[in-house]
Amino acid sequence: MIKIILNADLWFVDCTPANSMKKAIPFILIIAMAIAVLFIKQCKKQNISFPGSKETTTSNQKNSPGTINRDRGFDRRISYLEYSNHAKCRMECRHITQAEVEDIMQGGNINYNKSDLKNARCPRYAIEGNTKDDQHVRIVFAQCNEKTEVVTVIDLETEWQCHCPGDDDKYKNRN
Repeated sequence: MIKIILNADLWFVDCTPANSMKKAIPFILIIAMAIAVLFIKQCKKQNISFPGSKETTTSNQKNSPGTINRDRGFDRRISYLEYSNHAKCRMECRHITQAEVEDIMQGGNINYNKSDLKNARCPRYAIEGNTKDDQHVRIVFAQCNEKTEVVTVIDLETEWQCHCPGDDDKYKNRN
């Protein structure tokens, strides 16, 4: 309903629907923003990339070591696993198989007190668990972007006499 009020020198128009529209604008904007947020979330779930965006979809990427960001915690996939010579020697000495190392990697618990997550080259995770033959072990993994290396394997309950390369020299420089 539009009223036109004529007064001597004043023309005044009261548009009642327009006044109620001004009150409704904030609510309309909130609803529009909510719809936009839901739309964006739905697109992210479906891995849709928008033209001009820098993100790529995971379906277009191959699972090569160079394209996967492994900086978000410990990656328990065994496909990147490599063994250092020291770890191979310790495993042989302590009768721990590669299958047991892989089981601990996938199902063990991270001991953050023994881990070095701020290592300059690669974060090191100390993973603890029990092997199939009930050895309580700690395995140290160095997780780099291109690989995860088994650094060492430690039996936490039994003291083994291992003669691995470099063991004899490790205390030479200490007084």
